[in-house]
Amino acid sequence: MVPSIARMNAPRLTLPRVLAAVLLLVVIAYGGAMIWLAANESRLIFEAQATLGDRRPAAPLQIDGETWLMRTATSPDSRPWVVFLHGNASTIASRMNILHYERLRDLGLNVIVREYRGYGGVAGVPTESGLFEDAMSAYAYLRQHEHVDPGRIVIYGWSLGSAVAVTLAASVDESAVILEGAPASVVDIGQQRYPFFPVRLIIRNPFESIRRIERIGSPVLFLHSPEDTIIPIAEGRRLFDAAPPPKQFVEVSGGHVYASEKDPRFFPAIGAFLRSQHLLP
Repeated sequence: MVPSIARMNAPRLTLPRVLAAVLLLVVIAYGGAMIWLAANESRLIFEAQATLGDRRPAAPLQIDGETWLMRTATSPDSRPWVVFLHGNASTIASRMNILHYERLRDLGLNVIVREYRGYGGVAGVPTESGLFEDAMSAYAYLRQHEHVDPGRIVIYGWSLGSAVAVTLAASVDESAVILEGAPASVVDIGQQRYPFFPVRLIIRNPFESIRRIERIGSPVLFLHSPEDTIIPIAEGRRLFDAAPPPKQFVEVSGGHVYASEKDPRFFPAIGAFLRSQHLLP
């Protein structure tokens, strides 16, 4: 039987052709994955909650736009103010954030929080520079509207908010800084989670606290749980090692989210730290 002309002219599937086709598919898939990571960076890093929710801290609560002010019951005009900066996947009205405000007030501290852009119904898209501007607005509110001296201002950051806190504290004057579950570098964590992609080249919000913390001129308290699976304690230790003295590292239990609620040593450690800096009686 004589083979047809069509069969004679059909391309042969040789091994080099198959390998080239597979390589092309891999390159397309890899490029698509990189594009997906870049396009979804904001969602992966910020996980901004669009709805504020109905929870509110116990009275007294003063609301001025996106800013909440909560004064302690004991001598509020002379007590320190805490600029509290929350993490991702929450709002200023989330339960665990409210727990922080109320327990900090129980210690004898005033608290100010400002919602980030893109969170809790606030207009805008969250970015590293944008969150810093929001934190600076809360600090400026204390300085300009409440006439609070920097010697009575404590900057507190939790999780992603700790990276915002480091940037703020490296740019202004304050009396102390408290960092809970702090990452040394968000871009480094991203590189660990996606080791086959050049995360450092494509990320637009690296949050590299480790490059800024040496510029903080006040005492820093680190609170971190060994059970933290979101921000490993090794990240907190790395940031602690890079921080200038005076500084203190306290291991707490309860993981990344619930340490402040589950560990009875959590807020006493904050109180002891602030008393050692003569910020609380």
